[in-house]
Amino acid sequence: MRAIAVIATLLLLLCPGQAPAQQQDDDPLTVYLLTMGSGDLVWEKYGHNALWIRDNASGTDRVYNYGVFDFESPGYWGRFIRGDWLYELAVSDIDLTLYQYAYLNRTVIAQELALTPQQKSELAEFLEWNALPQNKEYLYDYFWDNCSTRLRDVLNMVMGGQLRRDTEGEPTGTTFRWHSRRLMADMPVVYTALNAGLGPEADQPIDAWEEMFLPEKLYERIREMQVPGADGGTQPLVSSERVLYEAEGRSPDRATPPAWIPGYLVIGGLLAALLAGLASATRQGSRAARVGFGVLASAWALLIGIGGLLLVGLWAFTSHTAAHRNENLLQFDPLAIALVLLIPAALLGARWARRPAYLLALAV
Repeated sequence: MRAIAVIATLLLLLCPGQAPAQQQDDDPLTVYLLTMGSGDLVWEKYGHNALWIRDNASGTDRVYNYGVFDFESPGYWGRFIRGDWLYELAVSDIDLTLYQYAYLNRTVIAQELALTPQQKSELAEFLEWNALPQNKEYLYDYFWDNCSTRLRDVLNMVMGGQLRRDTEGEPTGTTFRWHSRRLMADMPVVYTALNAGLGPEADQPIDAWEEMFLPEKLYERIREMQVPGADGGTQPLVSSERVLYEAEGRSPDRATPPAWIPGYLVIGGLLAALLAGLASATRQGSRAARVGFGVLASAWALLIGIGGLLLVGLWAFTSHTAAHRNENLLQFDPLAIALVLLIPAALLGARWARRPAYLLALAV
C-alpha cells in the first residue's frame, strides 16, 4: 500500500495537469516548506522539515535538509556525549525524499510560500552556498539549533526579519520540557529518563519564535502569516498547501503532556513498602527476605548512583546546557554507588559496613 501511495504522489507532482501555476518570466522558482510528521524512533518524535525549491525553467527539484547526521562518522559518539556533535545540510530531490518518508510511514505536507522573486532567488543562492562541503556542517542543539530553527532563520533572513518580528515575545504558555514530555509520552522509559535529565533551562517559558524549534510550530506560524502583496496590501504567506503523503495508522501527536506524577508516586510507594517488608522479614531471620532485600536495595542504589553520576557529568563536562544545574541531583545522589557494596557486606555480617551503610542510606 505504501508503494502505491508513493507512486500516486509522484504522479500527482509530475503530471502537467497538477503542477503548480506557471510562474512569471522573472520568477522561475517555486518554494515549498515541507513538514514531516513524527516517526517511530526517538529522534523522529519531534518531526522534521525541509525546503523544496522547484526550478520551473530547468525542471529540477532540490530538497534542502538540515537534519542529516551519520552514526559512522569519525568521533560521532564522543561528540554526541560532549554535546557538540555535527549535523549537516544535505541536498536531495523530491522523489527520493517522498520515497524515504513513505517508507518510514511519516506524513509529508507541502506549503507553497508566496515569497517575492527576489526572496526566492536569495533563498536558493544561500542554500546552495550553505550546502557546499566547507559550509554544510553545523553544531547541533536539540532546542536552539536544529533542523527547524535553521529553516526558521533562513526564511526570516530572506523575509527581512518579519518572521521574528511577528513571533518574538509572543507567549505560548509552554516550555521545552512541556513539549518534550508531550512528544515522548508513548515511550515511557525515554520519557522518564528525559524528564529526569532536563534541568531548569528547559522549564523557562518560551515565546512563539523559540517554539519553532518544532517543525509543527514552524508549519503553524507560516500558515497564519500575512506578507506584503503586489497590490500594496497583504496576502497569506502560504499560497497553497497539500498533503504529499498521508501516514497510515499513525495516531496524531498528543496535544498536552501526560499527568504521570501520581503513577510515579504509586510506584515509589510500592517499592518503599516492599523494601520495608523485606527488611522486617530479614530481622525475623528469613534468609530469602535477606537475599531479596539485598538484591533490590543494591539495584536501587545502583540506579540512583549511576543516574547521579550522569547528571553530574552532563553538568560538569558537556555542552548539554539544558541538563545543567539539575535539581534532580537531590534525588539521584552519586554517593549511592557505595551502597551497592555496603548493603551486601552489612547483610553478610561485616560489622565495618553497618554504620557507613546506615548513615549513607539516610543521606541519599
